[in-house]
Parts: sequence; structure tokens; C-alpha cells
Amino acid sequence: MYEKKFMEEAIRLAVENVKKGAGGPFGAVVVKVGKVVAASANTVTPDNDPTAHAEVNAIRQACRRLGSFQLAGCEIYCSCEPCPMCLGAIYWARPDKVYYACTKTDAAEAGFDDSFIYREIEMPEAERSIPFCNQREKEAGEEFRLWRTKEDKTIY
Repeated sequence: MYEKKFMEEAIRLAVENVKKGAGGPFGAVVVKVGKVVAASANTVTPDNDPTAHAEVNAIRQACRRLGSFQLAGCEIYCSCEPCPMCLGAIYWARPDKVYYACTKTDAAEAGFDDSFIYREIEMPEAERSIPFCNQREKEAGEEFRLWRTKEDKTIY
């Protein structure tokens, strides 16, 4: 169930990040049973890591703290609507719900426009701005054959 204080914390993290010059204007908080499990701001520039978005950082922290690669029973509060990468990470983490404050339009107006990524996904691989080329070698697929037959695997 939505609690304003958690959204306020996500927004506070984003604002503080801008004021400190510590990364982009984004914050995220992971909550489980009414308690903050993890909270982070965007650290792309100080970490030199294009994947260090607030949501991804918070998901990583929460999973480590909970000892799980999934966030069942959790909610994520984001200062802004998640980008395509964060959206993917959120779906893999499987929280119960995501709340966000600003929209992707708000982000685009501030210079964080992800619409090109959505367009790229729909394009044929070879026509993307970064071409993707399938080079299937004869060894390709062995890893999946092994996975399918592995009896002691952890399904995720």
C-alpha cells in the first residue's frame, strides 16, 4: 500500500544528488512490510557505470540485504518513471508494485530522453544505431543444453 513518506525519500535522494553533484536527478527506495530495505540515488557519473541508475542500485542493495535475487513482498518507490533498463531490472527482480513520481516526459524535458531506446528495440537489429549481429558459432547453445539437464539448478 502506498505510503507518501517513501516517495518523499526517493525524491529527497534525487534532489540531494543534484545538489551534491553526485550523479543524476533520480532516487529509489525499496520497501518491505513498511520498512526501507534499500535506498539509493543515481551514481552513473561518480561510479563511471552506465547501469548505476537509482533503481538498479537500490535493487542490488535490497537483494543483498534480503539474501535473495527477487524482491517478492517488496515495493519500489522511484522519483521518476523507470527507464527501459530499470524497467527490465524491475521485472527481473519481481517486486509486488512500483510507484513513481515524475514521468518519462518530465525526464525527457530535463534532458533524459529514453524514447530513442524504445524506437531502437522495434528496429531490425542490423539497422539499429548500434548494429546487433548474430554470429552463431557451432558451440553456441551448449550452455542452454547443460542448463536444461542440470538437476541442481536454482530456477529464476
